[in-house]
Amino acid sequence: MNRTVLGAFAALLMVAAGLFWWEGRAAIDPGKLPPLALGKASGEVTLPVAELRGAQGPALPKATEMTKEQRRFDRLDRNRDGKITRVEALAPRVAAFRKLDVDGNNLLTFDEWAVRTSNKFKGADANGDGTLDRAEYATTKPRPKPKADCRCGPKAPPRPSADSDEDGGPAG
Repeated sequence: MNRTVLGAFAALLMVAAGLFWWEGRAAIDPGKLPPLALGKASGEVTLPVAELRGAQGPALPKATEMTKEQRRFDRLDRNRDGKITRVEALAPRVAAFRKLDVDGNNLLTFDEWAVRTSNKFKGADANGDGTLDRAEYATTKPRPKPKADCRCGPKAPPRPSADSDEDGGPAG
């Protein structure tokens, strides 16, 4: 069995080596290469030169100044007819509605609308009795949003620490 596998592997290696050897013999036909532009006197290769004095490209396109209201209007006017229909005005709300309408019947029940609060209640009700005591309710407290470190204004003077006096120097 091992000899058969080893023999097949060796045969594949030989075929691959022959293929690389055959491809390596391919030569470029010098008749298909473009002729070189040779200089008249020394036989050096010269590059073509074009006179560009006074030449100028096409003018740059003009950028239009759009006000915020124009951009806001254009975001809603999907078919660019200059009018916003009721369907175009309500289109941004469709995704939010579809997210709330979990059963997909295009009717939003109170439970579907309040699903976030309902899920929060279920998560906080640790013992599953359908009521929240003070300890369970405390787990629903909103987490404070982290305040961004603003480094854009002038640096504030360092605050005095507990072991320093009112002047900011060491206490004592």
